[in-house]
Amino acid sequence: MKHTLSVLAEDEAGVLTRIAGLFARRGFNIESLAVGPAEQMGISRITMVVPGDDQIIEQLTKQLYKLINVLKVQDITQTPCVERELMLVKVNASASNRAEVIELTQVFRARIVDIAEDTLTIEVVGDPGKLVALIQMLNKFGIREIARTGKIALTRESGVNTEYLKSLEAKM
Repeated sequence: MKHTLSVLAEDEAGVLTRIAGLFARRGFNIESLAVGPAEQMGISRITMVVPGDDQIIEQLTKQLYKLINVLKVQDITQTPCVERELMLVKVNASASNRAEVIELTQVFRARIVDIAEDTLTIEVVGDPGKLVALIQMLNKFGIREIARTGKIALTRESGVNTEYLKSLEAKM
C-alpha cells in the first residue's frame, strides 16, 4: 500500500539529504517527493508517497522523529485530505488531431501553455488520479515528455472525505 507522509522540518541545509538517506539505508523507495515552505518561517513541509505496510510506515515515522531537524511526522493516508499535483505534458498534435487534443484538454480542465507546429504542451493540476487518467487518454496521440511535481496534501479541517463524496456522486 502507498502511504502519504507529511513531515514538518527545520528549513536548513542537509535536512532533505538526511531524510532521503534514512529511506535509502533501509532500502525504501520514495515514489513522490515535494518540498516547500510551510506556514511558519524557517519550517518546510515535505510530502512523500512511500510504499509499505502500516508496520513499516510506523517504523519509518519513529526513525524520522530521531532526526534532529524533524519536528512533526503524520501519516495522512487515511485522513481526509486535499491532494494536488501539477503536471506538464508535451503531446503530438498534428493538424489532423489537434482539435481532438484541445477538446480533451478542456474536458480535464487543463490549459494549453505552448503551441508548436506538431506539439501541444498541456498544464494540468488535480488529484493524482486525474493526471493518470489524462495520460491514458493522451497516450494514443503520442506523449513526448512529462514533468510532474509529486503529490502535495493538506488535511481537511472540515473532516469531509472526498473519496466518500465521490462514491455518493457515482451512485446518483
